[in-house]
Amino acid sequence: MHPLEPFKYCPKCGSSQFLENNFKSKKCHSCGFVYYFNVSSSVAVIIKNEKNEILVATRAHEPAKGTFDLPGGFIDMDETAEEAAAREILEETGLSVIETKYLFSLPNKYVYSDFEVQTMDLFFECKVKGGTAIHAEDDVAALQFIPLKDLDPERFGLWSIKKAIQKLKDSEVVKS
Repeated sequence: MHPLEPFKYCPKCGSSQFLENNFKSKKCHSCGFVYYFNVSSSVAVIIKNEKNEILVATRAHEPAKGTFDLPGGFIDMDETAEEAAAREILEETGLSVIETKYLFSLPNKYVYSDFEVQTMDLFFECKVKGGTAIHAEDDVAALQFIPLKDLDPERFGLWSIKKAIQKLKDSEVVKS
């Protein structure tokens, strides 16, 4: 199903003449309003400890409850990606970010409340203070440090995170 399919009425005037305009938009044939469906932005964070292990979260809620994940989440309005990374890390782990480095991005589909949200996931590597005093909070059931070589991308529930873990593993092989 196309992400715009559930939107039956114009959000501006309420008309049912809110019809497909093109692949990424709908247009109201009553008031002329055009709505473009753009991706939502999110962050995922790589945190390494002194043993070069990666901090892995276990998801506490759907989607993909019980699978591995990286700390992160959606970027709020009027927030930079770096600010979102720091906020999400604090909310999910209790750690404070002291340095943020952008790595890469991957598109993703995040199904929430039976609605498919198209996302652009921005991956960062962050340095934190107090890296051993982690506490699973917010939407995280557990946190653990795992060596990158021991991470199985298939244990991660979200497509972009699986791809990111594989990309990190592939780049580690090249470095070795």
